[in-house]
Amino acid sequence: MIKESLLLENDAIFRETVMAGDYFLHKISAGQTLRILDLEGNQAADTLFYNADDVSERYSATDTIRHQNNVYLSAGSMLMSNENNPMLEIVADTCGRHDTLGGACATESNTVRYSLEKKCMHACRDSWMLAINENEEYGLSKADITHNINFFMNVPVTPEGGLTFADGISDAGKYVELTAKMNILVLISNCPQLNNPCNAYNPTPIDVLVWDK
Repeated sequence: MIKESLLLENDAIFRETVMAGDYFLHKISAGQTLRILDLEGNQAADTLFYNADDVSERYSATDTIRHQNNVYLSAGSMLMSNENNPMLEIVADTCGRHDTLGGACATESNTVRYSLEKKCMHACRDSWMLAINENEEYGLSKADITHNINFFMNVPVTPEGGLTFADGISDAGKYVELTAKMNILVLISNCPQLNNPCNAYNPTPIDVLVWDK
């Protein structure tokens, strides 16, 4: 569902540009609103969410899909944790649909899906591991890298129940906005994938903005 935000960019208390292939790790407090902005269009932002006060509680794809009875996310969707608690609500969305099923690229999946020579290409799981190792104070480990959301990514479900990677449905200036229901750690890999059309074969930057409640 398309729903525009009433928030003004000049009122944001935080803004950062995340280049393709880089990570973003940040804490937002309950009541604050996070916006992920697709600056040039067709970018994919692979995102994980954690309870900042207890990182063993994290975003759960299965609980979220069951709660809303829909595999796609958009305005009005509530992101649920593995303890079945509301974590964030999507309060605005100008893209219209976001993927919960496609997962994140990794060196292993690049090898299996594409070719052996693609193994050393940078991948989202590498970005997350770098974030965890460079920010030990958050208490995250490799075991905390679980199923993610692919904001702006287009992963249609086929009539046979399979998944396909298709051209993105986002465009320059599209965004998704979420309000935190608890203290949250946000971990984003701004996807560097060059082997499928999720980024239109051209990974680009995103902006992340935060507003106070």
